[in-house]
Amino acid sequence: MMTPDMLTGQTDRHVILLSEGHRLQSEAAAAFNGLRQAGRLQGFNLRPASSFRDFDRQLAIWNGKFHGRRPLLDKESRPLDSQSLSVPERCEAILRWSALPGTSRHHWGSDVDVYDPDLLPAGRALQLTPAEYQPGGYFAPLTEWLTEHMADYGFYRPYARDRGGVAIEPWHLSYRPLACQAECLLTPDIVSASWKEYEVAGSTWIIPQLPAIFRRYIGNVDKE
Repeated sequence: MMTPDMLTGQTDRHVILLSEGHRLQSEAAAAFNGLRQAGRLQGFNLRPASSFRDFDRQLAIWNGKFHGRRPLLDKESRPLDSQSLSVPERCEAILRWSALPGTSRHHWGSDVDVYDPDLLPAGRALQLTPAEYQPGGYFAPLTEWLTEHMADYGFYRPYARDRGGVAIEPWHLSYRPLACQAECLLTPDIVSASWKEYEVAGSTWIIPQLPAIFRRYIGNVDKE
């Protein structure tokens, strides 16, 4: 059973080293290695771009976007001037692409962002944008292969469709047995309690909105 500090990324005792500095829970790591091996047989070099992410890292991402120190995008992946937005507008723009600290699925050790460096054109940096993975994008063959085979290893895409919350993320895979458990255990009270010793930008507006944020951005995911 995952504890509140595991759910919110305030400990890493539930994860092990996967590869290339990335970490997952042991069961998810074994499943991902099986998926990688199967992909390798079909000519894909499946790599993690992001895996376990702790609370402090997610807090830095959130606060950086809120205060304009990190890029902030609109729904069409176009740059926004965060400082020109009201606090609610700013928070909702961030939530489209980045989770609140304490709510990221990457805290759980069950989720991994993937790519294939062999499909990345020379001189191009990985962006993790939908266009890279959708038809016509250089990772489209990987997307198609994962769609056909990822469930065999227990994985699914929580952000396969635009459900009016988080943007489409074809690269984001969840390991079902662990992710579904964590999703059921995480609550607004656990999240707000995890913030007590931290300065979360926009928290005065966010905390009363947490139940609505959970409905729109955290629980509003694809299950297949």
